[in-house]
Amino acid sequence: MVNRRAIVGGLLGGLVGTTVPRAAAADAESCDVGPVAAAVDRLRDELRRQRVFWELEPIRHHQKTFLRAFGKYPDFLEVGIDVWQDVYDWHIRYNQPMTIARDAQGRMTIMVMTTMVVLRPDLTPNFIGLPYDNR
Repeated sequence: MVNRRAIVGGLLGGLVGTTVPRAAAADAESCDVGPVAAAVDRLRDELRRQRVFWELEPIRHHQKTFLRAFGKYPDFLEVGIDVWQDVYDWHIRYNQPMTIARDAQGRMTIMVMTTMVVLRPDLTPNFIGLPYDNR
């Protein structure tokens, strides 16, 4: 048994298909997908960067090296202004709570996991020093 929806839907679909001009159908077939593919690639790259947290990657690299050597995360890591701002921007972008303070010498600090990142504006902007302990 055939229901009414199948019959009416088939008839309407057939009628609509015959009313589309042939020129419009040819234009749809020759559509350039280059810009769409480029947009999808940009979106994929953006998602990949967000998963990696590229702002924190240099700091995490030094933390991992210290962790392998000493079995714990470092207490301090000195960085230049560009690295500092990347860490600050990461906190803002992902709505993470910031723990900003000053150390005994008056330098700005911000926490990343258990490591206190110390701002050293007197050094080169991309500077990342060797991590060290409180001891």
